[in-house]
Amino acid sequence: MDVSVTVNGTTYARDVEPRKLLIHFLRDDLDLTGSHIGCDTGNCGACSVIVDGVLVKSCMLLAVQADGASIETVEGISENGELTPLQQSFNEHHALQCGYCTPGMLMSATALLRDNASPSDAEIKKALQGNICRCTGYWNIFEAVKAVAK
Repeated sequence: MDVSVTVNGTTYARDVEPRKLLIHFLRDDLDLTGSHIGCDTGNCGACSVIVDGVLVKSCMLLAVQADGASIETVEGISENGELTPLQQSFNEHHALQCGYCTPGMLMSATALLRDNASPSDAEIKKALQGNICRCTGYWNIFEAVKAVAK
């Protein structure tokens, strides 16, 4: 099936199998490997991307379902090749260890802060709850997001 999507500002048209997941389309067809494949069941959040302004787990969406959509991956959140304040905060607060969950955490936090620039502690925790991190214990991730919230 023909699929046309705009990813990080660039439009791509590809012929894809109807059963191909969006995460595999992004990684295998477009070579955008920043989003990680963690579980293929929607539980871990490592594959989170923003589709038409909505945070989604790309392992739960078929590529053909994204036809015509605007997609933002972790590769697209930097500004002119510079780290965003959120990315800098992750670095400053040591909000990563192995880094496997980091793309999903960054996308979840990005979506939250776009919708709510001044989230409460409870809102930050809720926004991150769909992401599993097996290394950090979450505290530094929470602190990194809180630090950039207005």
